Amino acid sequence: MLFFTEMWERVSYYGMRALLVLYMVKGLQYANSDAYSIYGAYTGLVYMTPLLGGMLADRLIGNRRAIIAGCILMALGEFALMIETPLFFFGGLGILIIGNGLFKPNMSTIVGKIYDVKDPRRDGAFTIFYMGINLGAFLAPLTCGIIGEKFGWKWGFGLSGIGMLLGLIIFIIFKKHLGDKGAPPNPEALNKPVFAGISKNMLWIAGAVLCIPIVSLLVSQAQWIKILIPVFGILFIVYITFESFRSTKQEAGSIFTIVILMVFSMTFWACFEQAGSSINIFTDTLVDKTIFKGTSMAFTVPTTVFQSINPFFIIALGVPFSMLWSYLGKTKLAPSSPFKMALGILQLALGFLVMVYAAKAAANGMKASLWLIVLAYFLHTTGELCVSPVGLSMVTKLAPVRLAALLMGAWFLSNSFANVIGGAIATLTSGDAGYESVFMLIVKVATVVGVTLLFLTPLLKKLAGKKF
Repeated sequence: MLFFTEMWERVSYYGMRALLVLYMVKGLQYANSDAYSIYGAYTGLVYMTPLLGGMLADRLIGNRRAIIAGCILMALGEFALMIETPLFFFGGLGILIIGNGLFKPNMSTIVGKIYDVKDPRRDGAFTIFYMGINLGAFLAPLTCGIIGEKFGWKWGFGLSGIGMLLGLIIFIIFKKHLGDKGAPPNPEALNKPVFAGISKNMLWIAGAVLCIPIVSLLVSQAQWIKILIPVFGILFIVYITFESFRSTKQEAGSIFTIVILMVFSMTFWACFEQAGSSINIFTDTLVDKTIFKGTSMAFTVPTTVFQSINPFFIIALGVPFSMLWSYLGKTKLAPSSPFKMALGILQLALGFLVMVYAAKAAANGMKASLWLIVLAYFLHTTGELCVSPVGLSMVTKLAPVRLAALLMGAWFLSNSFANVIGGAIATLTSGDAGYESVFMLIVKVATVVGVTLLFLTPLLKKLAGKKF
């Protein structure tokens, strides 16, 4: 049930994501650099709000109510994007951001609640769950993306909204199988009046609605996000430090391990998210997308279809990776979570080395081979399978129960920083640096970060009490 709910939510998100930069550049006539900045601000806020959604679920409404509310809002956001005006564009993005904040941390948290902390199936289960994410991500560009690119942007966004409604229906019908997992911590307190007959349940709903115009304004003023997210990060560090003083020594070590690995995760995602921005535009303008050239079967692949390559490889490789982790776990040879993540960052560096070659091939009026893009996405995918599902599993394994959804939201907060940084990196490709120089910079940074994490792995294992 969680697999299919997440799958349809990802159809919605990645359908919109495949179209977003292209829609801004070709539909709304934004300059590339402006589109990259808005994309970075949007994706940054998408990964910042789960921290608040996690806190709200932990303390008040529970995971299940947060998921249902998130589904409803995200469907409304997609339908708002169908109205092709700046007002509904930024309004729709604001609704999507708030809905995603309620949905994203709570799905992963419920998966973690199904398994005991020491259950060897845990990493494998998260990899299977991750395949649901990527099945949706694979289908989205082939449906929403192609329809939006070929028949009109609004129809692509509308189809994304329908995908979100299907996810909501599946969750509502089958949530009874969760038992008490994800229920509100204190259901009676939710409907108890706080003042003037207004309950906590009504207050949090009103608060979520009031946040929508604020968030919409922030996306439209992308430069503000570069200030807001660091401030938000500092406040989180202060809060989590306070929580660590209330925790046992073992819990505090686990909390700080998660925070340290968040920093390394940021590097991976800042580079990886070039897929939706700079690599997307590079593919649209500088890649020869025609296959079977010179034959009667010649066909030009739509740009949005390239967004399906990464999830296709994840679907193809997800089960083998899951079996590998389970086998190594049974034989006591499994590498630790930080070691796996370091390998993932180094594979990302290799993928961008391929992109450097593609950028050289596209110089002097030439176009790069589409197979170089496919190879780069393959290496990015093998890296992703060593970072993302392993990171999600690691957070649910280390986080104290009372802070489970909060720390899951914090893990996504690192993606928020990463996406803002990623947007800034993408804008460099529009300047004097160009694609080749920017992609080589990414190779160098990712290599240094990956090697550093390899050397820090023994220290992190000790700090976390050898829980991974």
